[in-house]
Amino acid sequence: MHIPDGFLTGEAAALGFAPAVIGVGVCLRRASATAREKDVPIAGLAAAFFLVGEAPFVPLTVGTNAHLLGGALAVALLGPWLGALTITTVCLIQALVFGSVGFTTLGLTITNLALVPAFLGYPLLLALRRPLPFPLAAGITAAVSVMLAALIFTFEMTVGADHAIDRGTLAASILGPYAVVALVEGVLTALILKALLGLRPDLVRARRRTVPA
Repeated sequence: MHIPDGFLTGEAAALGFAPAVIGVGVCLRRASATAREKDVPIAGLAAAFFLVGEAPFVPLTVGTNAHLLGGALAVALLGPWLGALTITTVCLIQALVFGSVGFTTLGLTITNLALVPAFLGYPLLLALRRPLPFPLAAGITAAVSVMLAALIFTFEMTVGADHAIDRGTLAASILGPYAVVALVEGVLTALILKALLGLRPDLVRARRRTVPA
């Protein structure tokens, strides 16, 4: 779900940094007030895990790739603010070190991968954890977050493209593969959290009823 450099108009790419800067700023402020000391090394380990987990890319027909996102798992483990900052760090490393993320479209990538799970996925997780077992609630949240990000990504690609494209073909080439990604990520998220709750429940921050929202 990385938009390559040169695919969007300069205006669209520039505008994409606005929600990213605002959202990351909110996360920084909230994380500084709510993060626990032991969350920091966990965030570092999580970032390394997500770098590896997102590495398998499946090429799509529009110059981008399908891959696991990991945002819902990050916010379940670390809360919405530090979780979003962890995924933001992953995006920055992918752009600046590995070159797998377009630099001019980095703002949109951060919005899709880090902020959608924090600002849309996390409230859904809080609602679902009341009637459902936590791993199931997190798995559903992960699947929904992937599809929400894919829909936003499709909108960005169609509206901001700097050349004429077939919108139907584009939408099908993105939403179809990401429906599969959503299913896989939902199952993996549920399984990982179920295992962690059995071994180290203290590492899963969102399981607690008093997590700052």
